[in-house]
Amino acid sequence: MDYLITGGSGFIGSHLADALLERGDRVVALDDGSTGSVDNVRHLLDQPGFELREGTVLDETLVHELAKAADVIVHLAAAVGVKLIVDQPLRSLITNIRGTENVLDAAALADARVLVASTSEIYGKNAGGPLPETSDRVLGSPFVARWSYSEAKAVDEILAHAYWKDRGTEAIVARFFNCVGPRQTGAYGMVVPTLVSQALAEEDVTVYGSGEQRRCFCHVLDTVAAVVALLDHPDSPGDPYNVGAFNEVSMNELAAAIVARTGSSSRIVHVPYEVAYEEGFEDMERRVPDIGRIVSLTGWSPKRTLDEILDDVIEYQRAAR
Repeated sequence: MDYLITGGSGFIGSHLADALLERGDRVVALDDGSTGSVDNVRHLLDQPGFELREGTVLDETLVHELAKAADVIVHLAAAVGVKLIVDQPLRSLITNIRGTENVLDAAALADARVLVASTSEIYGKNAGGPLPETSDRVLGSPFVARWSYSEAKAVDEILAHAYWKDRGTEAIVARFFNCVGPRQTGAYGMVVPTLVSQALAEEDVTVYGSGEQRRCFCHVLDTVAAVVALLDHPDSPGDPYNVGAFNEVSMNELAAAIVARTGSSSRIVHVPYEVAYEEGFEDMERRVPDIGRIVSLTGWSPKRTLDEILDDVIEYQRAAR
């Protein structure tokens, strides 16, 4: 089959391209290089089933041109990472809303199945859990960048559902919970690569706030397996699906594990949110997925432990250094 991956030279997109090419599919990767890198797909450039196109999902003409040749579109291109969202709120909103609208419209006209990548940020400050897809969204002011990002991704999901309901587009929504692994950069606020980089450099390992906030981390290869399972299943369109793991850990515990597994002498230092981001920044205490819906539909479940995830990131960064 022919796949179009927006954000195809990004962290998740490049791993998805690997998986699809390995099973014999053809892939066109669309990327503007803003957060992705050609280095992530350099090993694919000489493969006959792979093509890298430079461009943005905001280019409506280009998106429609590429969609015409695709059986399936995986829309991963987005402004991601807390730091990027806080630093560039307008760019993030435009990319995430207008870009998704362009992709969905192109998918509808091309009669292509489409998966829209969403995020656990959808749930906002809802610290209950594990959170099923029907959980309430608990948000702060729309003038706080983090919650405006959550709203933008909610609009993406609403658009996907509307295209499915009103135009029959086979649209799927995948809500990613802290996907991590090789090729991920800490440049945009991603916690695991940031802490690993600090530990390997023997710098202070910085934990924001109290460090008692809790998260779960899913290996990118497990995330890609979930995406493929959803794309392949005939009954997946029309619903959102949580994609995440069960390895709940506090940021203090995460930092200590990274220091231990790297053999680093780094200190763990706590940094107030207003110093790390901006005055009035808000975080959530806990973010844990209920993945019952995707497990029930496809049989997918995450395979890799937190230790395996950390070791893969450490190994990748050591090799890069």
